[in-house]
Amino acid sequence: MPVLVITGTGTEVGKTVTTAAVAAAALASGRSVAVLKPAQTGVLPGAHGDADEVARLAGAVTRVELARYPEPLAPATAARRAGLAPVRPQDVAEAAGKLAAGHDLVLVEGAGGLLVRLDDEGGTLADAARLLDAPVLLVASAGLGTLNTTELTSRELRTRGLDLLGVVVGSWPGDPDLASRCNLADLPVVSGAPLAGAVPEGSGRLGPAAFRDSAGTWLAPRLGGTWDAAEFTRRQTAP
Repeated sequence: MPVLVITGTGTEVGKTVTTAAVAAAALASGRSVAVLKPAQTGVLPGAHGDADEVARLAGAVTRVELARYPEPLAPATAARRAGLAPVRPQDVAEAAGKLAAGHDLVLVEGAGGLLVRLDDEGGTLADAARLLDAPVLLVASAGLGTLNTTELTSRELRTRGLDLLGVVVGSWPGDPDLASRCNLADLPVVSGAPLAGAVPEGSGRLGPAAFRDSAGTWLAPRLGGTWDAAEFTRRQTAP
């Protein structure tokens, strides 16, 4: 798995912290890691972006941004309004391919959800994943509403012939409500893919050392961790 595409069911679901956790687990196993952010929106030049945050939390990763747009909008819209060139799926695939030649693992973190438009021709992260023939990791929210967005995204992945590696809950609450606890059993059903981790809420506020020490305990073995989905679900749903 030289390239892994990481997308979410929407914005603010924990993609960046999940990307950092996957990177930290890979680094801990001795692998070299690159993080590719095709389009960073809502961040001014010189400011701290998502790839920078992954490096802060995870450690020595190679960071690459293909474009940065100041307004917090979909990449195609942000590029158009800024009068800047958009990022196209082929650009993403070419950049990831070059990084894969010199790294054991390349993590491509999208903006928003799977079908957020990168350009005015309708290119998306899904198109880039298809060009790369790369598996996709889906980051979902924990609570009410997540089943619908998770199923819609997973159906689109299957329609496009893309491999859904698993679903990670990007921000597992310290005091989960009934919907969150029930969703642990339902997410694998609606997605047709295994639960691959649960990142505790607030993990991004940990210091780098604490984050790196804990990251592997939030991720399943397929992501280089030790997290056990069945045991986690049992504990969270026990009376």
